[in-house]
Amino acid sequence: MRQEILGVLEHNSKTKIEDLAVLLGNSEEEISKEITNMEKEKIICGYHTLINWEKTSTEKVTALIEVRVTPQRGQGFDKIAERIYRFKEVKSVFLMSGGFDLTVILEGKTMKEVALFVGQKLAPLESVLSTATHFVLKKYKDHGIILEENKKDERMAVTP
Repeated sequence: MRQEILGVLEHNSKTKIEDLAVLLGNSEEEISKEITNMEKEKIICGYHTLINWEKTSTEKVTALIEVRVTPQRGQGFDKIAERIYRFKEVKSVFLMSGGFDLTVILEGKTMKEVALFVGQKLAPLESVLSTATHFVLKKYKDHGIILEENKKDERMAVTP
Protein backbone atom coordinates (compact mmCIF):
# COMPACT_ATOMS: atom_id res chain seq x y z
CA MET A 1 0.00 0.00 0.00
CA ARG A 2 2.87 2.42 0.76
CA GLN A 3 4.24 2.33 -2.77
CA GLU A 4 0.82 3.04 -4.24
CA ILE A 5 0.20 5.97 -1.87
CA LEU A 6 3.62 7.42 -2.62
CA GLY A 7 3.11 7.05 -6.36
CA VAL A 8 -0.16 8.98 -6.26
CA LEU A 9 1.08 11.69 -3.87
CA GLU A 10 4.28 12.20 -5.85
CA HIS A 11 2.17 13.17 -8.87
CA ASN A 12 -0.39 15.20 -6.93
CA SER A 13 0.16 15.97 -3.26
CA LYS A 14 -3.32 17.52 -3.09
CA THR A 15 -5.01 14.14 -3.61
CA LYS A 16 -7.59 13.75 -0.86
CA ILE A 17 -7.52 10.84 1.55
CA GLU A 18 -11.05 9.92 0.45
CA ASP A 19 -9.89 9.65 -3.16
CA LEU A 20 -6.82 7.60 -2.17
CA ALA A 21 -9.04 5.21 -0.20
CA VAL A 22 -11.32 4.63 -3.20
CA LEU A 23 -8.42 4.38 -5.64
CA LEU A 24 -6.46 1.90 -3.52
CA GLY A 25 -9.37 -0.03 -2.03
CA ASN A 26 -8.52 0.75 1.59
CA SER A 27 -10.33 2.64 4.33
CA GLU A 28 -9.71 6.35 4.85
CA GLU A 29 -8.46 5.51 8.35
CA GLU A 30 -5.85 3.06 6.99
CA ILE A 31 -4.66 5.56 4.38
CA SER A 32 -4.46 8.40 6.90
CA LYS A 33 -2.55 6.24 9.40
CA GLU A 34 -0.09 5.10 6.72
CA ILE A 35 0.56 8.68 5.55
CA THR A 36 1.11 9.82 9.15
CA ASN A 37 3.57 6.95 9.71
CA MET A 38 5.48 7.81 6.52
CA GLU A 39 5.69 11.46 7.61
CA LYS A 40 7.07 10.41 11.02
CA GLU A 41 9.60 8.10 9.33
CA LYS A 42 10.66 10.93 6.98
CA ILE A 43 9.65 8.93 3.92
CA ILE A 44 7.29 11.80 3.10
CA CYS A 45 9.43 14.85 3.79
CA GLY A 46 7.14 17.65 2.69
CA TYR A 47 4.54 18.85 0.23
CA HIS A 48 5.44 21.34 -2.49
CA THR A 49 3.80 23.49 -5.10
CA LEU A 50 5.56 23.79 -8.45
CA ILE A 51 5.38 27.38 -9.69
CA ASN A 52 6.31 28.60 -13.15
CA TRP A 53 7.94 31.85 -12.02
CA GLU A 54 8.41 32.98 -15.62
CA LYS A 55 4.66 33.64 -15.78
CA THR A 56 4.80 36.01 -12.80
CA SER A 57 6.39 39.40 -12.27
CA THR A 58 8.84 37.92 -9.75
CA GLU A 59 12.44 37.85 -10.92
CA LYS A 60 14.32 34.68 -9.96
CA VAL A 61 17.59 33.18 -11.08
CA THR A 62 18.28 29.47 -10.64
CA ALA A 63 21.87 28.28 -10.56
CA LEU A 64 23.46 24.84 -10.49
CA ILE A 65 26.88 24.89 -8.91
CA GLU A 66 29.37 22.06 -9.34
CA VAL A 67 31.51 21.83 -6.21
CA ARG A 68 34.72 19.87 -5.72
CA VAL A 69 35.52 19.27 -2.07
CA THR A 70 37.95 17.45 0.18
CA PRO A 71 36.02 14.80 2.13
CA GLN A 72 36.36 14.99 5.92
CA ARG A 73 38.13 12.11 7.64
CA GLY A 74 35.58 9.77 9.22
CA GLN A 75 32.62 11.75 7.84
CA GLY A 76 33.17 11.70 4.10
CA PHE A 77 31.12 14.30 2.28
CA ASP A 78 28.33 14.52 4.86
CA LYS A 79 29.79 17.29 7.03
CA ILE A 80 30.57 19.67 4.17
CA ALA A 81 27.22 18.88 2.50
CA GLU A 82 25.44 19.76 5.75
CA ARG A 83 27.38 23.00 6.06
CA ILE A 84 26.30 23.93 2.53
CA TYR A 85 22.63 22.92 2.81
CA ARG A 86 22.24 25.02 5.97
CA PHE A 87 22.53 28.23 3.90
CA LYS A 88 19.02 29.66 3.35
CA GLU A 89 19.73 30.36 -0.33
CA VAL A 90 20.41 26.67 -1.07
CA LYS A 91 17.43 24.70 -2.40
CA SER A 92 19.14 21.31 -2.93
CA VAL A 93 22.47 19.54 -2.45
CA PHE A 94 23.33 16.24 -4.15
CA LEU A 95 26.39 13.98 -3.88
CA MET A 96 27.49 13.18 -7.44
CA SER A 97 29.66 10.74 -9.31
CA GLY A 98 32.00 12.01 -12.00
CA GLY A 99 34.20 15.09 -12.26
CA PHE A 100 32.88 16.92 -9.21
CA ASP A 101 31.51 15.94 -5.82
CA LEU A 102 28.41 18.01 -5.02
CA THR A 103 25.72 19.75 -7.03
CA VAL A 104 24.28 22.75 -5.22
CA ILE A 105 21.05 24.27 -6.56
CA LEU A 106 20.07 27.71 -5.38
CA GLU A 107 17.80 30.58 -6.28
CA GLY A 108 18.56 34.25 -6.10
CA LYS A 109 17.01 37.49 -7.27
CA THR A 110 19.86 38.28 -9.66
CA MET A 111 22.98 36.68 -11.12
CA LYS A 112 25.02 39.07 -9.00
CA GLU A 113 23.32 37.78 -5.84
CA VAL A 114 24.22 34.20 -6.83
CA ALA A 115 27.80 35.25 -7.63
CA LEU A 116 28.13 36.93 -4.24
CA PHE A 117 26.86 33.78 -2.51
CA VAL A 118 29.44 31.66 -4.33
CA GLY A 119 32.28 34.12 -3.75
CA GLN A 120 31.54 35.06 -0.16
CA LYS A 121 29.90 31.99 1.37
CA LEU A 122 30.51 28.84 -0.67
CA ALA A 123 33.99 29.09 -2.17
CA PRO A 124 35.69 30.22 1.09
CA LEU A 125 34.62 27.07 2.98
CA GLU A 126 37.75 25.19 4.02
CA SER A 127 36.84 21.92 2.27
CA VAL A 128 35.84 23.53 -1.05
CA LEU A 129 38.49 23.08 -3.73
CA SER A 130 36.63 24.62 -6.69
CA THR A 131 33.24 25.66 -8.00
CA ALA A 132 31.65 26.03 -11.44
CA THR A 133 28.38 27.94 -11.67
CA HIS A 134 25.77 27.34 -14.36
CA PHE A 135 22.69 29.54 -14.70
CA VAL A 136 19.34 28.12 -15.83
CA LEU A 137 18.20 30.17 -18.81
CA LYS A 138 14.79 28.57 -19.30
CA LYS A 139 12.89 25.71 -17.69
CA TYR A 140 10.98 23.43 -20.04
CA LYS A 141 10.12 20.65 -17.61
CA ASP A 142 10.48 20.59 -13.85
CA HIS A 143 9.66 17.76 -11.41
CA GLY A 144 8.07 15.80 -14.26
CA ILE A 145 5.76 18.65 -15.26
CA ILE A 146 6.00 20.30 -18.69
CA LEU A 147 5.89 24.00 -17.95
CA GLU A 148 5.01 25.31 -21.39
CA GLU A 149 4.02 23.17 -24.32
CA ASN A 150 4.17 24.43 -27.87
CA LYS A 151 0.61 24.86 -29.00
CA LYS A 152 -0.04 23.58 -32.49
CA ASP A 153 -1.97 25.83 -34.82
CA GLU A 154 -4.99 23.70 -35.57
CA ARG A 155 -6.54 26.11 -38.06
CA MET A 156 -6.89 24.85 -41.57
CA ALA A 157 -4.82 26.61 -44.19
CA VAL A 158 -6.99 28.49 -46.67
CA THR A 159 -5.57 29.17 -50.11
CA PRO A 160 -7.14 31.49 -52.69
